[in-house]
Amino acid sequence: MTLPDSELPRTEDEWRVRLSPDEFRVLREHGTEPAWTGEYVDTKTAGMYRCRACGVELYPSDTKFDSHCGWPSFDDAIPGAIKEIEDNSLGMRRTEIRCARCDSHLGHVFRGEGFTPKDTRHCVNSLSIRLDPSTT
Repeated sequence: MTLPDSELPRTEDEWRVRLSPDEFRVLREHGTEPAWTGEYVDTKTAGMYRCRACGVELYPSDTKFDSHCGWPSFDDAIPGAIKEIEDNSLGMRRTEIRCARCDSHLGHVFRGEGFTPKDTRHCVNSLSIRLDPSTT
């Protein structure tokens, strides 16, 4: 399911061919899908969430929780799978999260909200991830 390094697109034009227009807008142009519209907002299925662009594992389903914010929320990622970038766009100070492997936009991370004992919320676009359901 994970693309071999040799098959990862090298240019934005190559990504544009591989991804749907909506996926490209979110993953490569740092867009956001409208709240409450993503396919994984309310999903409870066990499995592994992977980067929709390159297929690398990002979030085990047991880290997903209901934050009632309109996007899938996770309180932890697989170590090394996510990189954080300071984001001062839209007149706000936030922390963008991207796939560490292919640099695709996932969403933003928020801390100090008190939702979970880890006190972290990875707010992720459904268009940025794909669930690989458990078979056991």
